[in-house]
Amino acid sequence: MSKVIITVAPVGAETTRGDNPNLPLTPEEIAEDVHLAWKSGAAIAHLHARDSNGEGTQEPEVYRRAMEAIRRRCDIIIQVSCGGTVGMTAEERAAPLSLKPEMATLTTGSVNFGEEVFANPYPLIVEFAKMMTERGVKPEVEVFDSGMLQTALVLMDKGILSPPVHFDFVLGVPGGMAATPRNLVHLVEGLPSGATWTVAGIGRHELPMAAMAVAMGGHVRVGFEDNVYYEKGRLAESNAELVERVARIAGELGRGVATPNEARSMLGLGSPS
Repeated sequence: MSKVIITVAPVGAETTRGDNPNLPLTPEEIAEDVHLAWKSGAAIAHLHARDSNGEGTQEPEVYRRAMEAIRRRCDIIIQVSCGGTVGMTAEERAAPLSLKPEMATLTTGSVNFGEEVFANPYPLIVEFAKMMTERGVKPEVEVFDSGMLQTALVLMDKGILSPPVHFDFVLGVPGGMAATPRNLVHLVEGLPSGATWTVAGIGRHELPMAAMAVAMGGHVRVGFEDNVYYEKGRLAESNAELVERVARIAGELGRGVATPNEARSMLGLGSPS
């Protein structure tokens, strides 16, 4: 099997320092946190941004500052979120695409998100996909439920998504698909030929889903966006600590960890600009 691509999701849109005091918030804090995760084995940084009050923002200037600070430190692949926070307009969510990152997220359906709804109607999905293509940004298809995988296949049939397509299965969100071995196997079995995939287990599901993905030949996302604990009752000291654990698991199973440039080759990305 190929090496494991580890994605770090260091901040998210909802996590607070009340959840974990080690959460990075400013562009410089996020950049330093990503740098440490890169040193521990992360090849992709899945970025959200926060404003001066610590609230989620899609303001391109904030993303630009974080991205430039990261690039001064390391060659990690930068993947921006086009999810933003629940309730943002389409224009707000898509704003970071103006920076032409290497990757961005494309959620291919709507899902209940706790007590809220993360709305992604089909016309918006198509619009976002075309914007990414026009800017040379590779989508990571975010799948919270099995119907989203089917929508991605439709987009491929219509030529809106071009292979090789990379998927991220986000499992365990309240209202989304449960983080179970059966569900992960079901999703992987439905993938198109040549696709690559990552799993992000939410909360206590992060570690078992990560271990399954490594054993199954997939890739892994970890980080404070998804889970703030290292183990029950003990908060993670950093995102790097969560990355290090996946790197150890990959090593024990004989897969090893992909560098950013190895990940670029595996995902069909060009050389970093």
